[in-house]
Order: sequence, then C-alpha cells, then structure tokens
Amino acid sequence: MTKQFKRTTVTAALIYANGPIHIGHIAGCYLPADIYVRYLRSIGHDVKFVSGTDEHGVPITIKAKKEGITPQEVVDKYYKIIKDSFEEFGISFDIYSRTSNKVHHETSQEMFKNLYDKGQFVEEVTEQYFDEKAQTFLADRYIIGTCPKCGNENAYGDQCEKCGSTLSPTELINPRSALSGEKPVMKPTKNWYLPLDKMQPALEEYIASHPEWKTNVLGQVKSWLNDGLRPRAMTRDLDWGVKVPLPDTDGKVLYVWFDAPIGYISMTKELTDEWQKYWQDPETRLVNFIGKDNIVFHCLIFPAMCMADGRFILADNVPANEFMNLEGDKISTSRNWAVWLHEYLREFEGKQDVLRYALAASAPETKDSDFTWGDFQTRNNSELVGILGNFVNRAFVLTQKNFESKIPARGELTDFDRQTLDTLAELPNKIGDAIANYKFREALALVMDVARLGNKYLADTEPWKVIKTDVERTGTILNIGLQIAATLSIVSEPFMPFTAAKLSTGLGLSGLNWSDAGNADLLTAGSPIESIGLLFDKIEDTTVQAQIQKLQDAKKMNELAGKEVSAIKDTIQYDDFAKMDLRIGTIEAAEKVAKSKKLLKLTVNDGLKQRTILSGIAEHFSPEDVIGKQVTFLANLAPRPMMGMVSEGMILMAEDKDGSLAFLHPSKDVWSGASIN
Repeated sequence: MTKQFKRTTVTAALIYANGPIHIGHIAGCYLPADIYVRYLRSIGHDVKFVSGTDEHGVPITIKAKKEGITPQEVVDKYYKIIKDSFEEFGISFDIYSRTSNKVHHETSQEMFKNLYDKGQFVEEVTEQYFDEKAQTFLADRYIIGTCPKCGNENAYGDQCEKCGSTLSPTELINPRSALSGEKPVMKPTKNWYLPLDKMQPALEEYIASHPEWKTNVLGQVKSWLNDGLRPRAMTRDLDWGVKVPLPDTDGKVLYVWFDAPIGYISMTKELTDEWQKYWQDPETRLVNFIGKDNIVFHCLIFPAMCMADGRFILADNVPANEFMNLEGDKISTSRNWAVWLHEYLREFEGKQDVLRYALAASAPETKDSDFTWGDFQTRNNSELVGILGNFVNRAFVLTQKNFESKIPARGELTDFDRQTLDTLAELPNKIGDAIANYKFREALALVMDVARLGNKYLADTEPWKVIKTDVERTGTILNIGLQIAATLSIVSEPFMPFTAAKLSTGLGLSGLNWSDAGNADLLTAGSPIESIGLLFDKIEDTTVQAQIQKLQDAKKMNELAGKEVSAIKDTIQYDDFAKMDLRIGTIEAAEKVAKSKKLLKLTVNDGLKQRTILSGIAEHFSPEDVIGKQVTFLANLAPRPMMGMVSEGMILMAEDKDGSLAFLHPSKDVWSGASIN
C-alpha cells in the first residue's frame, strides 16, 4: 500500500436478489474481497466489509412476473438463500444487508435531494420507449433487441450479456418489449440526468491519479472516456424502487445504478454509528470489489455521484475480475449453466475450502478463466490432499505415534534445518504483499509453497526412519515440521478459513495474527496436539462425473425448451381420413427381431385374430415392457414385407421433445378391436 490509511472500507458488489449465487459471482468479487479482508484483519488493520442484495430494478420485477409473485416476495426469498449461502461458505461480511431497508431508501433519497438542491441534475423531457399494450414506459431491462456490436438477438436495453457491451435502449436493433413482445413506441417523459459530459475532466483526473489499477479496469474506463461521456438519467419510470423525493413524481423511482452503490453507505450506517469516518474521512481507504460488468458504474458513475455530492471519499482501488466460464461455456443463469453455491454446499458437505481453493487458484484476475470439474478434482486430489493434507497428516501422525501427541523438544539444528526455517520466515511477507496488491492467485501459490516446504523437509529428513536410531533428532525434525504447520494455519486462513481453524485447534493455537507467521517458536515443547484426522478427502471420478452429467442434462433441457412443434402437414379431405381404420389392440407377445436394432415383432389381438406388426420401437422399449399394453394401430394398412416377415399394420406413437416415444392408448381398458371414431 503506497499511502498509509487509518482504516479501510471494503465493498463487494450488490447482487440482484432475483436468484441464487453461482461460482461466477464468487470468483468475480466475493472470494477476492473476503481474502483481502481476512488478511487486513490479521495484520490488525481497521476494516469494515460491506455488501448486500440489490433489491430494486427491472430484474426483480421480471422475476416476480415469471414466478407469479410480488417483487417483495422475490427479494425476501432470494435474500435469505444468498445470505445463508455466503455465511456457510465463509464469506466474512461485517454486514450483509438489503436495499429494500428503510435506512437505504432514506439515504438514497437524501443524496438525490442534495444533488438536486445543488443544481447538479439536468431536468429533461425526452422520448423513451413505451409499451402501448402494457400501458407503461419501459425501463432498459424491459427492452430486448439485437446488439449493434455483436448481433446477439436477445440483448437488453442497458447491456448485452453476450459481448459485455454497455448499451442504451435506442441503440438496439428491432427492439421489443419484454412485457408484451410488442414493438415499443417513443413517448415523451421527464427525468433527471447527471451531466457526465461536464464532469468528464474531473473523472479523467481521478482515473489518471490511479495508474496502479488493474489493466483490465483501466482499459475499459479509458475506452468510455475516449468515446466521450454523455448525460445519464438517474431516474426511471417504474413502480418498484426508491421513490423520487420530489413533488409530482408519482411512478418515478431512482435509477437502480444510482441507488445501488449508495447501498454501501446505507449498510455501513446500519453497521455502526461511526459510519461517517468510513465514508467521509480522507484517511479511509475505499476498495470496491466487483466483476467486469460493473466497472463503468463503480469507476465513473458512482465517483461522479460522490464528486457532485461533495461529502464522500472516492475509491482508492476497484480490483475488478473478469468472467469465469464453466466447462468452456459462459455461465448463464437463464440456461441453468452454472454451479449454484447452495447446491454445492449440500452436495459437497464440509468442502467449502476445496471450492474456495479451486476458485482462487484459477480466478479470472486479468482475463476470463474456466472452471472445470476435472480441474476441481485435480486440485483437490493432487494439491490439497497430496501436498497440504499429506504434509500435515505426516507431521501429526508421527508426533502422535512417537511423542505421545506432544510437541517434541527441538535440539541442535543442522544447516538444512536453518535453511528451511529461513525460507519459512520469508514466505509470510511475500504472501502478504501479494494479497495487499490484489494478486490472490500468486498469494495462494505462495501459501502452497509453505506446505511444499514442509513436505520437502519431511521427505528429505525422513523422520520415520530416523526414529529407529535417533529419537532426539526425530523430535527436532517434527518440532520444525509442526512449526511450519503452525505458520500454515495463519497464512492459509484468508483462503481456507475452515481448514485453518481445524489446523489451529489441532495444534492448540489461538489468537495468532499475521505478524506471528514465519516464527519458529509458535509451539512450545511439551504442549499437546489433538487428532484432526485428514484435512481433505479424495474426490472420486464418479462424483465429478455426476456433476458433469448434471450440466449436460441442463444443456439438453435448454435445447429441448427451444424445440418447436413441427408444422402441420397439407390439408386433407374428410374422405381421405375416413379411409383409415384406426383400432385398439392388445399386445399379447413381443420379441426382438434378429439383426435389427430398431424392430420389435409384436403379436396384436385385434378382436378378430392375432396379427403380426413390426414396430421400430426396440430402442425405446424392451419386449417385456410392452406385453399386455393396449395400443392404437392402423388396421387397414397394406401388408408390408420386412426382414423376411410381413407386417400387418402400424402402431401409432407420440414423439416427445427429447425423441422418446409414448403409446397412444385409451384412458380405460376397452375390448380388443374397438374402433376409433
């Protein structure tokens, strides 16, 4: 950290409360923010970690309409799911609140009114899209059309989720209403705009003062500035949201991207009466953790709001991550192509740290990355089990077996011992520097270097052999091994808090902080250690394959959802239909047809006799499945030679979306030969 701050306010993006959270959200900002905050706490820094759910805006109303419930019921439902998932996953917010709370509405309205009274807004009557069928103005997310930049036919009026471009509704090609599907018309309406064009010089100066920001963040921001900023409406014509605090503004609310970042401030108000020092004191460092789709709002619009207000500090850093993909495809909530956190926590009980480790190790810090279940399994089995877990288990088991579960005394040191301890002493500072500079992947690799150091030390000194001839030397080796484990319990905590806690408990440690890490005397000879078992278990191929199959099933469901019913064939006359003799028969025998994958030979009782019908259903039904079933068949179809036999009719079947077949049969048993009229 270049400048020394008295305290730090850390925010993590407010997620829409219109669905659960997935690994893309976690890897994008919440896990990096948690790692950073846990480190700051460990070095004794005053830090507040703030986040919550964004409960306004069109995504909420769209979800409510889809589920047939009220917007309030939507946000209540998903706030609990999201909050509980974060807690169980170990994301250590100081407060996780919501923008539907009264204090947030009041804080947002107060800031809007302050800007209004200072003359910071431009009031304009403009033409905006209106849905004549639904009789309502359409907010950006209620307008869908073709993206002018990538051709995606389902881009929203504010953003294309395929290419990530930020849009305005009028840029869309062939716009349509998300409410009615109709083409909207332009209609005049009054809104209040923040004149970003006039504020551009101040914003450029602000951005220029932070050359240390990540290249992906600066690249996107400078692109916006180079294109030239334009005034942006800070109000919307909508019923759901924070009401505009001005006379004669019924049906108007604050733009969700105006009120959402104010949520960080209102939530800090809920957390502490001293909230002002975390938002208004220049000695406070503000860090906004976000995903790349929120860069423009946190680096330009929110700072512009704070500049116009004049009371609040600006972000010192906005370490935005890029997107995390899944199995080579973009994560999509609408397509259910995601690993949902609440489902992971149920299906991989007690394995929070495995996912935290896998996501941190492949985090999209400067470019998009890809999560695969194969990589997840490899990182668990090869790294967590094979390196970290193996080292800790060796040290504990050998101590329990040979020294009555007590820390052995350390005797005379060899050069190799001193070299190992010197390396141990250097690693915590390197890890801390990487975290402080938002290089979390690098920091995690260094944490694993601590475990590798321990593994190599035990492998080279071979205490399991030395114990046979030199107990004192073995005690020294295990003392050093356990001291390494003690440091590991400190430096791993930001990344794997559950594992760190388990390790600390086993070593009898408490109250340690980052300054203790690397110390060779954290454990006192003679102190007891407790059995902690294996820190990590191997993940089997069958477990991973089940998750991959789950995704494939979701992909198949999406494909089927988009499948259309085939067109109706050409019109026929009644006399043509009347020529067909459709009847109900009962299958009395069935067998596979030799040398054919598709055909079953069916013996059907048609009420007059038994007839043979060859039916291409063998890939869908076994012979024993169909015996006794009543079926619909075409009785007067001309006999047809097939596979050396003659088929006397045709069984009628219905084909489902997925290509599976179903028999057409009466709702109750009828006599064989019954006519269908």
